[in-house]
Amino acid sequence: MSVQQASKSKVAVKPLELEDAKEPPLNLYKPKEPYTATIVSVERLVGPKAPGETCHIVIDHGGNVPYWEGQSYGIIPPGENPKKPGAPHNVRLYSIASTRYGDSFDGKTASLCVRRAVYYDPETGEEDPSKMGVCSNFLCDSKPGDKIRLTGPSGKVMLLPEDDPNATHIMMATGTGVAPFRAYLRRMFMEDVPTYKFGGLAWLFLGVANTDSLLYDDEFAGYLRDYPDNFRYDKALSREQKNKRGGKMYVQDKIEEYSDEIFRLLDEGAHIYFCGLKGMMPGIQDTLKRVAEQRGENWDEKLSQLRKKKQWHVEVY
Repeated sequence: MSVQQASKSKVAVKPLELEDAKEPPLNLYKPKEPYTATIVSVERLVGPKAPGETCHIVIDHGGNVPYWEGQSYGIIPPGENPKKPGAPHNVRLYSIASTRYGDSFDGKTASLCVRRAVYYDPETGEEDPSKMGVCSNFLCDSKPGDKIRLTGPSGKVMLLPEDDPNATHIMMATGTGVAPFRAYLRRMFMEDVPTYKFGGLAWLFLGVANTDSLLYDDEFAGYLRDYPDNFRYDKALSREQKNKRGGKMYVQDKIEEYSDEIFRLLDEGAHIYFCGLKGMMPGIQDTLKRVAEQRGENWDEKLSQLRKKKQWHVEVY
């Protein structure tokens, strides 16, 4: 651990028994018997010029639905499934945006980062409420004290590998895909976890529309200020920045900009993570392939090696 890191006062967390499990908790609650949790708070995360609304939602699970960083909860919105009258809605999965200790550091809450899904008719340009996202609107409209049905936790793909506390973690997020990375970074830089002292490099790339759309920017800016040797933060603002070809700046353009360094870090064993809308991956894959070819490398072979060594983590929706 660098002196830099030791000098910062971190937040004490408890109960530390949450560190004892050897395996992540999985599917403690299933759709037929979900857990009833309570909404603690709903906070708008984005500024007035952001397209759409994204909310940070804190849920009290009373310590009964423990999870690890990188896992997801399922939410069953109220009402009946229009395709199966009389049956409940299908489960919607959301990546958890807090560490296992939650935002109150006591192991009893979890946070979600949810974008309200709305639909605009391409002909009229008007919003069509009949096609809005059932679960995202339920979550963004919920009030403290409201009850919510949870399933899970689920997922192993995005678990933060902690066997080497000095590893490099390269994180690529678009929009609410930043959720698991917020959890990783709080664990690395905000919490005082006796069994995990991070001394490596965490490098976050976040792609959103504009400055008002940035999520958790104050937290990330704080880590940058306090841990300049251990944290890097690059933003791709598609409506405000241009890439080198004069087009909109997306996450893959940032990858290209730093490609030599990213490939070197991957060769040295770095983990790379991608989280966000599934539409992000084709552009990213094309860029990585092009960069690899320019370097005289075969991308398909490289990708297969990264997967084999468990350095490649993708969760898109």
